[in-house]
Amino acid sequence: MGQKTNPIGNRLGIIRGWESNWYGGKDYGDKIAEDDKIRKYVHARLSKASVSRVIIERTLKLVTVTITTARPGIIIGKGGQEVDKLKEELKQITDKEVQINIFEIKRPELDANLVAASVARQIESRISYRRAIKMAIAAAMRMNAEGVKIQISGRLNGAEMARSESYKDGRIPLSTFRADIDYALHEAHTTYGRLGIKVWIMKGEVYGKRELSPLVGMSKKQQGGKGGAKKARRRK
Repeated sequence: MGQKTNPIGNRLGIIRGWESNWYGGKDYGDKIAEDDKIRKYVHARLSKASVSRVIIERTLKLVTVTITTARPGIIIGKGGQEVDKLKEELKQITDKEVQINIFEIKRPELDANLVAASVARQIESRISYRRAIKMAIAAAMRMNAEGVKIQISGRLNGAEMARSESYKDGRIPLSTFRADIDYALHEAHTTYGRLGIKVWIMKGEVYGKRELSPLVGMSKKQQGGKGGAKKARRRK
């Protein structure tokens, strides 16, 4: 079962939390569609800011958008001008007050979304896919990842028939629910078509209780003072 299922969805409510946090009622479908619109807009608007996740929390009159990024300076801008512009743009989508929290990713080499996007970007720049993948795996293992797996599918090197190749270092225990595995899928657009890139990163095993959504409800003071989310104890 664990081999076929999205590792993040498989761990929701166990060691992972949701990226949309609100009660929908009769407007559930409209809010889901609006969340999707917000995420697509943020990723398109901040395409150069290395954005990984967009977490949305709603109350009656306020929408809180928490952005996890490896380059917070690009989002904030000089004197906070850029983040103020983004807030006004999101207000037009939601028709509500918007609060934006920015959470810096200290080790982007261990973030599956950023790793997949980096590999895709290098392939689009005509760098060998094998070299890009092996460099990404080596960088993650240097940052104390317990295991990394990257799979690429499509017309590799312009081959007439599509195929898949996988590269792995360390262990990826997909059926162990306490294993903290990050997963992402990204696409590289080449002259021969699209290549699918899947990334699994094993960070450790979580023992005891863990806060499922540590970024939800976090104030700016908490983010700045403590450098982000509280970490659960992992066994190395």
